[in-house]
Amino acid sequence: MKPSTPSAHALKPVLSTLQLWGIAVGLVISGEYFGWSFGWASAGTLGFLVTAIMVAVMYTTFIFSFTELTTSIPHAGGPFAYSKRAFGPTGGYLAGAATLIEFVFAPPAIALAIGAYLNVQFPTLDPKTAALGAYLVFMALNIVGVQIAATFELAVTLLAIFELLVFMGVVSPGFSIANFTKGGWSGQDTFSLAAIPGIFAAIPFAIWFFLAIEGVAMAAEEAKDPKRSIPIAYITGIITLVILAIGVMVFAGGAGDWTKLANLNDPLPQAMKMIVGDHSGWLHMLVWLGLFGLVASFHGIIMGYSRQIFALAREAYLPAYFAQVHPRFKTPHRAILAGGVIGIAAIYSDEVIKIGGMTLTANIVTMSVFGAILMYILSMLSLFKLRRDEPGMARPFRAPFFPVFPAIALVGALVCMATMIYYNTLIFGVFLGFLAAGYGYFLVTGGNRQQAIDQALADDEDAALAR
Repeated sequence: MKPSTPSAHALKPVLSTLQLWGIAVGLVISGEYFGWSFGWASAGTLGFLVTAIMVAVMYTTFIFSFTELTTSIPHAGGPFAYSKRAFGPTGGYLAGAATLIEFVFAPPAIALAIGAYLNVQFPTLDPKTAALGAYLVFMALNIVGVQIAATFELAVTLLAIFELLVFMGVVSPGFSIANFTKGGWSGQDTFSLAAIPGIFAAIPFAIWFFLAIEGVAMAAEEAKDPKRSIPIAYITGIITLVILAIGVMVFAGGAGDWTKLANLNDPLPQAMKMIVGDHSGWLHMLVWLGLFGLVASFHGIIMGYSRQIFALAREAYLPAYFAQVHPRFKTPHRAILAGGVIGIAAIYSDEVIKIGGMTLTANIVTMSVFGAILMYILSMLSLFKLRRDEPGMARPFRAPFFPVFPAIALVGALVCMATMIYYNTLIFGVFLGFLAAGYGYFLVTGGNRQQAIDQALADDEDAALAR
């Protein structure tokens, strides 16, 4: 059998700093449109503001620390590559599996949200059919080329940001701080110890504000100048998202009776209705352009999961079949399609499979968060270990205030994990089941990984001789 050439497993470095920023913000921005307001139900507006600030601090310190890893090890596997370098193959497996769960399980829920939104505008359109259409369209766009996909991502992200700014501007004349603070501590006007459980219970909904920003790491091999562009994209991206998250939450809560928004999937249109009524042109624009926030995250996460599958397959943690890039477009087309098959299967199993009385998609969002938090923990542990074991490693960007920033991020992630386990014990058990099943595959395929290492060494020698 003829060995693979390096180009068969190589991605094309074409992404600019602005495009990477668009990916960073776009991956997350749907979280500014829906999901977060459920945190009000347990914590209230003021309690959830505390939760959101705590989670924002965790993410900010995490991104500043994570950027050191991304620029030191610019690899399409992202966290998988960092943990493998720090803790060996088993560490690589755990981080890779956690990241894969995060990025493969988030898109079906977003696709169904896109379908539900389109169903409101076109009642005869089945939401699942629309979700399937979204997968087919955006998988195709990702296959055609990363440059086209990233340019599209930047455009829809800018439109989504514009729409959030429009929302804040339109509701601002009717904003009242009294509306925002009324019953803001889990239904009470003043803080008491009784508000603390609600603040912790709301952590998953605050995470939704920022979940998946770390996906930029998986575009590192496709960045033109990763050592310079990735720090700029990450840092400006997290600043953008923190400002938008706090702004959207405060303006929505001050528009009227926030309790009417606490259990809705569309808090922004409903908050705007309180100010401009049901028939305003502003409202119709918000409803239509709000779709761009969902599309930006959906499209960006497809890019993220495909690079993770590709990177794991390239090093034989998954079947080598998924490690091929398209000969013309230089994109991991098989990995893109593989994640799509899983997502589409989840969409059509939504009402069939229920766990704990909740639909499949509701549960896989929680599963996705478990994957993310485990990956955050492993990444910060990798940073500490690599600082100790490889002090001479090239670090184009060094985490500021080390070890304080990564320690804050690590402690925050551990608190989030403990809270998630406490409130979602059954789903955590399923999550552990996935990790255990994957570990079984990992154990029986060790020989494949050694062959992959030998092949990579042979390819490097061939490339050196060719030069």
